[in-house]
Amino acid sequence: MDTNEYSARDIMVLSGPQGVRKRPAMYIGSTGSSGFIHLLYEVLDNAIDEAIMGYAKNISITLTREDGIDVAEISDDGRGIPIDIIPKVGKPALEVIMTSLHTGAKFENKAYKVSGGLHGVGLTVVNSLSEYTEVVVKKNGKIYKQRFSRGAVATEMEEIGEYSEDGSGTTIKFKPDKEIFSVKNFDTIELVERLRDLSYLNPGIHIKFIDERDPSQKKENEFFSKNGLQDFLIHIRGEKAELTKPIYIKKQTSSISVDLVMQYVDSYSEEILSFVNKIKTAEGGTHVSGFHSALTKSITNYADNIYKKQKGIHIEGEDTREGLITIISILMQNPEFEGQTKGKIGNPTLKNFVENIFYSEFSRYLEENPVEAEKIMGKIYRAADARESARRARELARKKGLFEGAVLPGKLSDCTESDPEKCEIFIVEGQSAAGSSKEARDRFYQAILPLRGKVLNVEKATEEKIFSNSELHTMVTALGTGIKDSFSADSVRYKKIILLTDADVDGSHIRTLLLTFLYRYMRPLIERGYVYIGQPPLYKIMHGKETKYAYSDQQLNEIMNSFGGKGSVQRYKGLGEMNPIQLWETTMDPKRRILRKIRIGDAELANTMFSILMGLDVEQRRHFLEEHSSEVKFLDV
Repeated sequence: MDTNEYSARDIMVLSGPQGVRKRPAMYIGSTGSSGFIHLLYEVLDNAIDEAIMGYAKNISITLTREDGIDVAEISDDGRGIPIDIIPKVGKPALEVIMTSLHTGAKFENKAYKVSGGLHGVGLTVVNSLSEYTEVVVKKNGKIYKQRFSRGAVATEMEEIGEYSEDGSGTTIKFKPDKEIFSVKNFDTIELVERLRDLSYLNPGIHIKFIDERDPSQKKENEFFSKNGLQDFLIHIRGEKAELTKPIYIKKQTSSISVDLVMQYVDSYSEEILSFVNKIKTAEGGTHVSGFHSALTKSITNYADNIYKKQKGIHIEGEDTREGLITIISILMQNPEFEGQTKGKIGNPTLKNFVENIFYSEFSRYLEENPVEAEKIMGKIYRAADARESARRARELARKKGLFEGAVLPGKLSDCTESDPEKCEIFIVEGQSAAGSSKEARDRFYQAILPLRGKVLNVEKATEEKIFSNSELHTMVTALGTGIKDSFSADSVRYKKIILLTDADVDGSHIRTLLLTFLYRYMRPLIERGYVYIGQPPLYKIMHGKETKYAYSDQQLNEIMNSFGGKGSVQRYKGLGEMNPIQLWETTMDPKRRILRKIRIGDAELANTMFSILMGLDVEQRRHFLEEHSSEVKFLDV
């Protein structure tokens, strides 16, 4: 057969669920952890849409486990999915919604004035990628039930009873398909943050989360906010010292509303959370661009009018955002989300709308509140002065060839391959570990960069200190990306950046310091999926002539059981305790090693954690550690 022939016989027609199962990442982003939980969010967003329209007041999410795989059940007391027959197809609306792409009530802004669901594919995708989906609808005094499997109808819709108490609603239970997903569990840390966000964005709505996956440790959380974004700001601000009073701006037209709260605090970084129709736009979009543009414009105009440039300092956009916490919530018709995962909004008119409203309202606020305006301008001028000092430090660094010189650092043991797609670099802690890893590596595609001593905590340091730190200079030069103004993720020399530290407290600390630097100054490398954590074994178990390695206490127990409870167990505390062969077999060999990819599934959570654990506020860090100390399962001191 001629493999170059291309004809009608090569065309495959996949309808509805078949197409989703063939290319799931098109609809949910990935078949890993983020895609797994995205199924839950698709169902949850439908319940939230009912709340936005004022029809639902209570939402519950319950997690159970079947055959080692998490199962989710989401209930709301909204209007209930329609169950009557759609004349054109002769089937109940419930069945059509669950099995047909681009089917729903959110296209013409009638049943839903605003919504997160746009494409009519959400529930069909959940159904298509689940081993089973079970829907129970309470509507018109009767209870209906239908079951589906991998996108297909498993049972016909049937009436199973009546309800006497007031209230309608929908309950959807689904089990993600193990044939599709590489993971088995929902990320509950991310889920709890999402539910907390939704309670702030929907004041007056009760959200209950019940985790029954471990019958012996049933957990239950309730989320409720009375004051909405005001409460949200307090949560995000935490223990950070307030520099100004919170500023609230709310405007509404017939087709769009803007709800915004902002406050300057004693911090060096900006924290901004944006939402459209209650869905987090983690990658921002035109609404964030409009806000940033108006903020810079209103501040610079106020400075020119009041200070007449007597300060002699030029203000730039980044200066106006230092230490600023902002939450923006947009409700609008026909939002143009980029992709089914809805991480970014792209409506061109939204930028002008937000920009005009915020510029007008914030300019008036500055004029009418001179005391607060003085505090804001003082913070901004200090930021501008620090930026200029940092720029001078960077210029000095460039002149010394520390960042952008053509010569790679001497301590780097580079690989011979030059294609970044094939290259990986191990950033290794300690001299002895570096020696073993240099001998163990595959020199063709694996580079080794040893770090000596503690890495600078950039959460506490000024940029001048950062740019004069030799270890950070070495790392930036080795990666080839530059930093700040000259940063380019496209210039990275390795597309696998692996942090390899000892499995003890010091190693965890160094790893956190490195991640803090990468998050604050090279975040696109994390967003593109280039950053990993290497996982060396915790134990070496020997039984007779047989040797095995365990990467967790659970695995240790399993191995010991397989050895009949016999064996001398060696606890590894440092990478230097392994010889090159052991290090290659357990930690560096792509066929056997364990790598954990670092992803920013929730930028707000990452931002908060770095600020708490690595920031200046000792009392806030102490409070966090005391509150979460009971969650520690293993502590190596």
